[in-house]
Amino acid sequence: MSDTADALSLASRAGLPPELLYLRAAFPRDRWTSTLDETAAFWLQMHASFRGHQAHMDGLIRQWRASGDATALHSQLIPTLQSFLQHLDGHHRVESGHYFPMMRRVEPGIGAGIDLLDRDHEAIHGVLEAMFRAGLAFHQAMSARTSDIADAANRLSDLIEANARPLLRHLEDEEDIVIPLIQLRDLHGTV
Repeated sequence: MSDTADALSLASRAGLPPELLYLRAAFPRDRWTSTLDETAAFWLQMHASFRGHQAHMDGLIRQWRASGDATALHSQLIPTLQSFLQHLDGHHRVESGHYFPMMRRVEPGIGAGIDLLDRDHEAIHGVLEAMFRAGLAFHQAMSARTSDIADAANRLSDLIEANARPLLRHLEDEEDIVIPLIQLRDLHGTV
């Protein structure tokens, strides 16, 4: 893998390079107001819900680390995690299967950005699978009242915490590519 590819990997990047931000330069974040196209506004609302889920899970984990109450963690975190995993997976499937190909046709110059976002989706999908398996292991340990409840809770919590930064990075970078494209190219009738 080249240094450029390493710098753009979801695990390590700190933002997008200027060549992928040319549309955001024409429609910067400070103009993303209530006058957004309804598709762009909905996209931002979806991303806000994922950020909210992540923040909620982080808060539950902090409470558990302070209290040690695995029963409370289980009763609150497992339903939240399930909702988060289902919604994020579905959202990514719609983006990669419908929106991204259409956006590529409308704005061919954004192809490298769409490729990057699709690679992010692949990386995130692996994380979602790992979270699902860790959540299931925690649920099974709680249900069977096994001696490894704390270990299972730790594995799940560590995984959620470790992957918050890359997920939030992806959401921000995707917005920087997609929202200006929707606004500037009047995709309302297309999407």
